[in-house]
Order: sequence, then structure tokens, then C-alpha cells
Amino acid sequence: MPALRVLIVQQQAQPAQALTRFFRDRGDQVWEAWELGQAEALLKQVKPQVLLLDLHFPGDGWLNFLRKAQSSDPRLKIILTNQIPDVQREMQAKSNGVNVFLRHPFHTRWIELALRRLESIDAPTQPRLQPPAGAPAAPVSPPNVKIPVRLKITLPYLLLALLFALASAYIITQVVVESVQDRFFNQLVATGRQTSDWMVREEDRLLATLRLLANTQGMADAIQNGDAEQVRLLALPLAVNSNEETIEILDAQGVTVFSARRAPDAARGEYTYTRGDPFFIQQTFVQRVLRGEQDERGDKFAAFTPAPWGNLFYVSGPVLDAEGQLRGVVLVGKSADTLVREMKSETLGDTTLYSLQGERIASTFPSASQPALEPVTAQEVITSQDQASKSRPLNLDGNAYTELLGAWEARSGEDLGVLGVSLTQAFLVRTSQVTRLQVFGLITISILLVILIGVYLANLITRPLLRLVRASSQVAQGNLGVKVNVEGNDELSVLAHAFNAMVAGLQEGFIYRDLLGRTVSPEVREQLRQTFGSGNLRLEGQQAVATVLMSDIRGFTTLGEQSDPATVMNWLNEYFDRLVPIIVKHGGVVNKFDGDAMLAFFGILPRLLSPKKSALAACQAAIEMTAAINELNHVREARGDPLLVTGIGINTGVVIAGGLGARDRLHYTIIGDTVNTAQRLEALTRQLLKGSGSLIGHSTYTALEEYQQQFALQPLGLHSVKGKLERVMVYRLSPVSELPKVDVTL
Repeated sequence: MPALRVLIVQQQAQPAQALTRFFRDRGDQVWEAWELGQAEALLKQVKPQVLLLDLHFPGDGWLNFLRKAQSSDPRLKIILTNQIPDVQREMQAKSNGVNVFLRHPFHTRWIELALRRLESIDAPTQPRLQPPAGAPAAPVSPPNVKIPVRLKITLPYLLLALLFALASAYIITQVVVESVQDRFFNQLVATGRQTSDWMVREEDRLLATLRLLANTQGMADAIQNGDAEQVRLLALPLAVNSNEETIEILDAQGVTVFSARRAPDAARGEYTYTRGDPFFIQQTFVQRVLRGEQDERGDKFAAFTPAPWGNLFYVSGPVLDAEGQLRGVVLVGKSADTLVREMKSETLGDTTLYSLQGERIASTFPSASQPALEPVTAQEVITSQDQASKSRPLNLDGNAYTELLGAWEARSGEDLGVLGVSLTQAFLVRTSQVTRLQVFGLITISILLVILIGVYLANLITRPLLRLVRASSQVAQGNLGVKVNVEGNDELSVLAHAFNAMVAGLQEGFIYRDLLGRTVSPEVREQLRQTFGSGNLRLEGQQAVATVLMSDIRGFTTLGEQSDPATVMNWLNEYFDRLVPIIVKHGGVVNKFDGDAMLAFFGILPRLLSPKKSALAACQAAIEMTAAINELNHVREARGDPLLVTGIGINTGVVIAGGLGARDRLHYTIIGDTVNTAQRLEALTRQLLKGSGSLIGHSTYTALEEYQQQFALQPLGLHSVKGKLERVMVYRLSPVSELPKVDVTL
């Protein structure tokens, strides 16, 4: 089937590389973008069929780009990627019709699942998944294991365990163990009852505040008139005096007239105020108040609500005017975190609130250490709450707890979730003095035997392991000449054999990597590594807008003829030792050396840059290169060597970057008219500049945009260059502090 056009828009290079490698392995055409502006341009240019968009672009730019992409092509298939879950943005994406998400790490299996999801949405437009390319090489067969280490360790300890079991049987017949498990469980039940009673008292306290707010004189009129300031003046003193976290005053339609919300860790009275929030319109417990419903306890209702500003427990009640007409609703709430914290302070037991599905809402335990409650267990607790309590053991940070689970109910008897109360376990064993001595003696003897046998076996096993550890440390420090002696016929000998084979492979790989790293730039080496690792034997050509820099030493051929080759080689190495680090410093890639000439490019590797940034980097590098060449010439002049006057040409435009060559010999390079023009500009330096200096083309001048002010750019007029019919506008590039005077006739 024909290859798909895939546009990958990611902020970070590593995730983008994994996605690019996957789709290129499938034979698809892939374009990458790092900025949303660049992505919009590619969207219009390449008209992709599949878009992979990073969900974490700052602000609302990602959402605006998503809508533009959908409007540009309704058939475009979109996968949203994210590093960490972001429920709010995922909900926004779903509201815009995007339902396929791919989370980091971008393994092949998860990408394929996302594509299958797209297939289920619109099968005719999606690609058929290809099987993974290549098969793993057959592993080297290790030597056979004759005496397993497991047998060496377990046989002595089996005999020791038998001896210990006989001794334990003797002790158990004399020791009376008094367990306090029943007492502990009774204490846990009592703590759970105290927690439930506290919750009832807290709900009554919230209701008391609600009644004060609802019956405050003038409250009904202020709500009816929508006077938020008057509501604030009436409600805020009551909220502060009662130290309430949240109060919500709603009108008769359920929209907030005034809201005062305080963070759980904020000081008393530090509220944030809002109004006009329609969130509570769809809440059932608010709708019941608005409909004027009543139950056996009255016209007030309670509920737990996951709101955008936090998980809160609310009580709600009506606000009636003098004629008994409903004018609004009052809600008084407290966050789940504050509830569990105050429960623990009251009962000294760790408390956890779970949803009806067993999801952890709030707890006095750290969230990372507490295991989740299975949905089946949560349902059992709710179902059997009137017959029996349910408990479960917990092991948190090395401490053993028992958690008693019960229903978390509102005042109306409605189940809000599951309430868990935990205490540390305690056991009490009382024995006689004689039995204590017997137990102490037998345990001491057993421990000594365990220590002696353990030390012997540990030495037997760890000696070869310590040798491996020392050898591994040396390998980690770069010493690949180490080798481990292979002794014995168990798994440790297999491990030593494998270690030696690994070191041999590292030695060979280090030689190849060092050789490759010296013959190509690190960026190209990384590109080659990723390409070969994915199974490709060629580097696909990539079209991009980049900036090309070409430098050459004037008259170096004559200098080379007057000196011996060894001296010329030393001169060039000294020369390039000063220039190459400058290129690398500004993010450029040195593509090749051709005698005294050097070709470098900016804006392609390690990631694509905008033309403006690549042009800026190339110009900054050229300025520093000229300064470095002048400094080198001072040194050469002092020691009597000829000067290395260098011309630099810079041009910006479209290039093709990729592997060029045969199947078994590749060279990563760039080609195109942009490269040729940069070479011609460098040649013009011989005519237009007396000393070392740089010329840039009009395309680079235009690409710099606002960065033009950072340089002194002197127009030198239109000039004809070899291979181009139209003349090229040329500018001399100098630092701002340097104002060259060159007479040029246009």
C-alpha cells in the first residue's frame, strides 16, 4: 500500500526520534516540527494524513493548532502524545473530537495500539501494520550448568531448617503465647466508630454554619438581586468565625452568586472569591434543593464532589425569603484532605477516603506507599456494611497496619464512598522466666549456626562475585583490558564467561565508535547509530531549510607547494582545531574537510531549527571564526609562518540532507543550490575582501529578520556567480563594533 504522510510535532527531541524511527521503518514519509509556527507551515505544505501532536505545548497554542489542523483537512487522523497524564487537556481534546492518546514511553507496541484505534475509527484511511523488521541474532550458547548454585545454597539450609523446626516444636509445647490480636481488633473497631461519629458531628457543624448563612437577614434579597458584594458582606464574617474552608452561595438557577474558597493549608480568612460558576447546576444534591425536595431529615442534603478546585464534601440547603419562596442555595464544604487530617487528630488513627470504585481520594498515608483498594473489595464493603466490617493488612514503609473498611455515608444515609481507618499492629507474648531462658538459648544457638553456615556459603559465593564487581568497576572507568578467571561449573562460571565475552565485544565496539567519532561529527554519528539500530542501511534524504557555511584559505595551494606535506598537515590541524569547536559551540555540524576548505551547516542536526535561528547561529560562528583566525595569524607571524587568510561564505536556503554513496559506503552530506551558492560567496571574498572576512547572501540577510541589528551588514552590491543566471546581492558580515569601509559600485 502507498506510504502515508506523517507530521510529528514534538517539543523534545528524544520522543520525536522514537516516533520518527517507527514510521520510517514502516516506509512512511515523515516530517518533524519543534515549534507550532513551523508545524503550521508544514501542515499547509505537505498535507499530512496522520498528525502526532504533543499535548504539553505551553498555553492554548496547541489547542488552536489542533483546530486549524482539523479545519484544514477533516480526514486528518490525529494522535495526541503526552509525557505525563493531563486530564484537563485530554478532556479539551476529546471535546474537539480527538479520542486517541499515546503516552510516554513510545514503545512500538503502544504506537501500534494507537494506530489500531485510528483504524477502528476510519479503517479505509489507516495503514496496515507491518511486522517488525529483522530478527535477533542467535545467542552464543553458554557452557552447561552441572551443579546449580541453588542446590549449593538450599541443601545446607534445608538441614538447618529441619533442626530449627524440631527445636521450635519443643519450645511451642512449653510456651504459652498470649496474642493481643482480638484486643487490637476491638481497638480498631472503636477507632473506626469514633471516626464515623466525628464525621457525623462535623456534618452537623457544617449544617449549623449553613443555617446561619441561610437565615441571615437580607441574604435572600441579596441573592435574588444578584448583589455579590452584599452577599459577601453577609456571608464572609460567618465563614471566618466558623473557620470554614468553602462556602458557595447559588441563585435559583444554580449559578454561584458568591464563592469563598480557602486552600487546606492556607491561613484562616485567606479566601479566593469567584462568581458566575455554573459547575453546581448539574450536581444532583444541588438539583434536589432547587426542586424543593425533602427527605426524612429535612430539606438539606450532603454529597462528595470532585470539583475543579479540589475534592470537597458539601452540605447544601435552601435560602427562603419571608414568603417561603426559594431564592437560592447555600453550600458549605470542606476538602477531603482536611477531613482525613482532622479525623486522625481526633481519633489518632490513620484515615483514608476512597470512592465507590475504590479510588484513593485522600489519606493521612503518603500516596506512593499505600496500595489501592480493589473495586470488588469496595463494592463488598458497601454491600455488607450492615452485616459485618471488612479489614485488610497494609505494609507501609516497613510498618504493619490493619485497615478497617466501612461505608462513608452522608446524613441521608447515601453512600459517598469507603472510609478506611488504620492502626499499627501490636502483639504481646508473655512467658515465664524459665521459658524465656530456654527460648533465648535455642534461638542463640540457631542464630550462631545460621551465621557460621551463612558466612561460609557467602564467602564461597561472593568471592567470584567480588571479582566480577571489581572487574565491572574497572570496565565502567574505561579499562577494557580486564578479564575474569572462569572457575567451577555453576552459574557463576557462566556469568564470568559472559562477562569476558561482553568485554571483548565492548573492546571491538569502542574501536569502531572511536574511529567513527573521529571521521564524522557526533551529530552524524548519532544519526547513523539510530538508523542502523532501526534496521535501515541508508539514511533517507531529508529536505530542510538550513544555513550553509563554507570557509577556505586563500592561496593555500601555493603555500602547500612551498612546504613539505607534514608541515602543511600540522598547519591545517592547528587551524581546524581552532575553528571546529566554534562551529560546534553554535550548534553547527562540520560536514566535511576538503584540504584547506571546510563545509558546515546549521539547523538540521541534532534537530531542525527555523531559518532565522540557523542564520543567526552561522553568522555568530563566522564572527568568532574570523577573530580566531586573526589571533592564530598573530601567533604564526610571531614564529615566522605564513598567514592563513580565510574567506567565509554563508547562504540560507533549501537543502537535501542524508546519506550519499553506495550500499556499503555512505557519507552524510548536504546538497543543493544553497550549498553551491555558499561556495560561490566564499570565492567572492577573494575579490571583495582584503583580509580574512565573511560574506552572506541576500537569503541569509532576509532570514536574520530582527537579528540583523546584532551585526554590521554592509551591502556590497549585486554580483554574478558561477552557475547562476541572476546576480546575487552580497553583504559583508562584521561585528557591530567594526564598521568596514569598502567602495562598491552597484
